Amino acid sequence: LSNLAQLLQDTNRLAEAEPLMHRALAINEQSYGKDHPNVAIRLNNLAQLLQITNRPAEAEPLMRRALAINENSYGKDHPEVATDLINLASLLQAANRLADAEPLMHRALAINEQSYGKDHPNVAIHLKNLAMLLLDTNRLAEAESLMRRALAIDENSYGKDHPEVATDLNNLAQLLQDTNRLAEAEPLMRWALAINEQSCGENHPNVAIDLNSLAMLLQDTNRLADAEPLMRRALAIDEQSYGKDHPKVAIRLSNLAQLLQDTNRPAEAEPLMRRALAINEQSCGENHPNVAIDLNNLAALLQATNRLADAEPLLRRALAIDENSYGKDHPEVATDLNNLAMLLQDTNCLADAEPILRRAVDILLRFAGAASHPHPHMRATVDHYAELLQQMGLSEDEIRVKLAELTC
Repeated sequence: LSNLAQLLQDTNRLAEAEPLMHRALAINEQSYGKDHPNVAIRLNNLAQLLQITNRPAEAEPLMRRALAINENSYGKDHPEVATDLINLASLLQAANRLADAEPLMHRALAINEQSYGKDHPNVAIHLKNLAMLLLDTNRLAEAESLMRRALAIDENSYGKDHPEVATDLNNLAQLLQDTNRLAEAEPLMRWALAINEQSCGENHPNVAIDLNSLAMLLQDTNRLADAEPLMRRALAIDEQSYGKDHPKVAIRLSNLAQLLQDTNRPAEAEPLMRRALAINEQSCGENHPNVAIDLNNLAALLQATNRLADAEPLLRRALAIDENSYGKDHPEVATDLNNLAMLLQDTNCLADAEPILRRAVDILLRFAGAASHPHPHMRATVDHYAELLQQMGLSEDEIRVKLAELTC
């Protein structure tokens, strides 16, 4: 049952997989007792599916129960416990509970360093997980150090031309891109692509990931004509690998659509965006955060082509989805609020835009206080709010007072 459920999950047949996972869990609880390590495996499998289907509140207690079982069965410093810690930390990270996730990741890393030694591939996995969390908390220098250590471990363990090394190169290249070191990032991306083409074959999904990463970098450096064929090749690979209606295909469609929009081809971009939206609504459910991303992308295109009345309900739907998925004070919600406020500005509804944008600023300011670092979008959002107040006729002194009220 568990194997079949995993196969169904891997082929995106989540609704069919879930009852099999519940049944497998019940059988194991009956056969072994509720505190057996086999039960912990079933709990983790089910929790992962619940997380994929955007039910983190249901997934979290299952993960915590699995962790408790394995701590009791193996001891608190066993590698199985480290795996449970990472699963739970990843869920917390996705829910923006970064301060709760980080100590779990540090603990998992320490367990594996103690169990396997500091240069083991399992340690590299935990270094990469922690690095990704540090990226989310804007601690880029710390993240880079961990990524480089993970890369060195994997090169030494697997050899310099292994697919795992390609993954490490891509991760590091993404960080270099985020820190505007594009000239350093590009050769790493090309190296990763060459490794995976040689190791996995030219039509492997890993190659699609590499093509997409390189295309995004080329897009950032305004080499759009070079980026487009890479995106189209990545899309073709994933359609062949996963089928035309898979969420990974939706990602490729969205990326290509953004490039087409950037090259002033909105008529070509729009059907791709609508197809991506339809795929994610069908695969993930109509209220999944991936759907909110697609709605925001499509609304931006409609806004750019002056179809503001069509764009607004999409933005409001995206906002409602993210509020329900993440909570009303999540930075993703602030992004949605900012997008909606910009549209209201374009329709000259300044009085309606002001409280929406003020709320976005307030969310990001409170995020900065809780996380002890500013959100990457905070400066731009504050500047946007100040510009709106200026449009509404407030003086510089009045704007300063408004901004000061938010920071109190």
